[in-house]
Amino acid sequence: MELPTGGSFGHMTSNQLSFPRQHARTQRFTLGAPRAFTVSPDGTRVVFLRSSSGTDRANRLWVLDLEGGAQERIAADPEELLGGAVERLSAQERARRERSREGSAGIVGYAVDAAVELAAFALSGRLFSAELRAGTARELPARGPVLDPRPSPDGLHVAYVAGGALRVIGAEGDGDRALAEPEDENTTYGLAEFVAAEEMARSRGFWWSPESDRLLVARADDTSVTRWWISDPAQPEREPARVAYPAAGTPNAEVRLFLYGLDGGERTEVVWDRGRYPYLARVHWSEAGAPLLLVQARDQRSQLYLAVDPGTGATRTVHVDEDAVWLDLFDGVPVWAPDGRLVRIADEGGARVLTVGDRVLTGPQLQVRAVLDVSDGDVLVSASAGAEAAAAEVGEVHVYRVNELGVERLSEGPGVHSAVRSGGVTVLASARPESSGTVVQVLRDGKREAVVTSYAEEPVLRAEVRLVEGGARRVPCAVLLPAGYAEADGPLPVLMDPYGGPHARRAVAAHNAHLTSQWFADQGFAVVVADGRGTPGRSPGWEKAVRDAFTLTLDDQIEALHALAADFPLDLGRVAIRGWSYGGYLAALAVLRRPDVFHAGIAGAPVTDWRLYDTHYTERYLGDPGVRPQVYAANSLVTDEGLSQPAESPHRPLMIIHGLADDNVVMAHSLRLSSALLAAGRPHEVLPLSGVTHMTPQEEIAENLLLLQVDFLKRSLGLR
Repeated sequence: MELPTGGSFGHMTSNQLSFPRQHARTQRFTLGAPRAFTVSPDGTRVVFLRSSSGTDRANRLWVLDLEGGAQERIAADPEELLGGAVERLSAQERARRERSREGSAGIVGYAVDAAVELAAFALSGRLFSAELRAGTARELPARGPVLDPRPSPDGLHVAYVAGGALRVIGAEGDGDRALAEPEDENTTYGLAEFVAAEEMARSRGFWWSPESDRLLVARADDTSVTRWWISDPAQPEREPARVAYPAAGTPNAEVRLFLYGLDGGERTEVVWDRGRYPYLARVHWSEAGAPLLLVQARDQRSQLYLAVDPGTGATRTVHVDEDAVWLDLFDGVPVWAPDGRLVRIADEGGARVLTVGDRVLTGPQLQVRAVLDVSDGDVLVSASAGAEAAAAEVGEVHVYRVNELGVERLSEGPGVHSAVRSGGVTVLASARPESSGTVVQVLRDGKREAVVTSYAEEPVLRAEVRLVEGGARRVPCAVLLPAGYAEADGPLPVLMDPYGGPHARRAVAAHNAHLTSQWFADQGFAVVVADGRGTPGRSPGWEKAVRDAFTLTLDDQIEALHALAADFPLDLGRVAIRGWSYGGYLAALAVLRRPDVFHAGIAGAPVTDWRLYDTHYTERYLGDPGVRPQVYAANSLVTDEGLSQPAESPHRPLMIIHGLADDNVVMAHSLRLSSALLAAGRPHEVLPLSGVTHMTPQEEIAENLLLLQVDFLKRSLGLR
């Protein structure tokens, strides 16, 4: 098969790297960009990760000294620490990175003490620490392979996980010992279980006390979780991987929480109604109050905020949330304010609001997304504009300072902004629609003090994105036309390019987010990215409309498509759709349910049978499959309902792409869909990817996937 290399409207010279190759080599232009910022409480240092170039995967640990001229220096270099040896990852570390979608190498995460003077990190399964003031790093003689090391707040110890046990070692390398050891191979201490890491954004399994004398430690027992086998048919000599996967309607891991003293002799269980509230969603322990837990019911319609008595393990209820549809989890909450009031995000009055104690501090003008920092005088939040905001604000996310006197926006100009703050210093990261990459500014008292250098590559193409709203529902959309397109060129074949489901927006006010869509546009398409109901950021009601009905997300794609045709050169007689994960489900749904609208589809790693997806995600939207089988059947692609359409309807071309090593959306989804399509006599193509997980970090695979998709689209729409 001949692979396309250029574009119908592109302007690429022969000596330039092709966009697909550059996109793959730079890991979507993330390599070389600074990330994972921490500000010292005295406001003198900013710690962060960054690789040495836009194609270097190995992150180093850096410090920006704000005293004496804002100078950057390396605090830890993985090549130096490993002596040039190849980095080796344990199976558990690879799984942790898959859960967090981490594709880089070197130092991919770190933790610090309260003063931000000592950092700890794992590298090639070994434990290292870095003295951030002195700029020296060394290995500590810990038992490996090491996972998730975290210094105590006083900087005298480092806790870490190895072999399923929680261990502690002195910061000088002395006294390595196990505090909590697993009883059997199905039990771990100090690690997040699968659904916590994959769906709850809880990647941690242990938490230090502010006094550094005790730890809260999660114990996860997955004995009752169903075992699945994931094999690579291209490597028949290898044994399949055995994984514990909690599919919808099946048992979860049992999670308990214990308090341990540093001497290892004290063990106190934290007690709550785990039968009614089995999900340990959040843990917070600070000087402002007792340990704070957020625990959820399995149906996620009720949750408790619990304060823990560190002496007895008893809990008292601080607050109760209930919702008839579901309750979302948010980054940065719950926490205690310095004065002891509970800080949380809640859905009230049709808006997502910030509450401190019994006071609601924001209204319908904002949809609060996360709490970034809490100080004596205010709360720093990330938020989108409310549902009634002007169309000009489509896709924007801003940073706001909130207190009882009002709301002040700190970020300026269209874009997607985020921040980290401490010691009077704010690190503000801003991605904008008109320029590539992310600009990171260091602000003190609102004034710029430094800019953190980015080594990320400049893309070989520019995304000319138009952010608009489509249809009566005002669906947020991004539209991209080929570079150099003129009205005289006439209508263009359309490529819908959505994610379109819960947890992720794609029509965002940031340049690099649309680079792949622009590349597809430059192959001769009008590309439309639509964020319909179910996607976050608009309003709670917008997100929760998909309860029991994922198929509504297809309706919104169609509404946006038809509405935009009035203003853009869209040829509605040649419409294709592509997507990955939920977007893959949506693409397959489109060509199967609405062949009158969609003429070809590419489904990457699609969820085709929701009974095969995990508990915490799937049951939130569709309930228990044992109780509501008809809901699962109606939303499935492999049931009679999923494949049903009028007998005279055309069978549209469908390409299914899936990684054989995917342990999130397992290959069984695509195989079951292919079997159902074959039984129904529907033509389709299947592209299995050997050794590929839910991510596609391999450079050659990522590059060729783009080229193969263009080839399929042109063949299917008759564009050759």
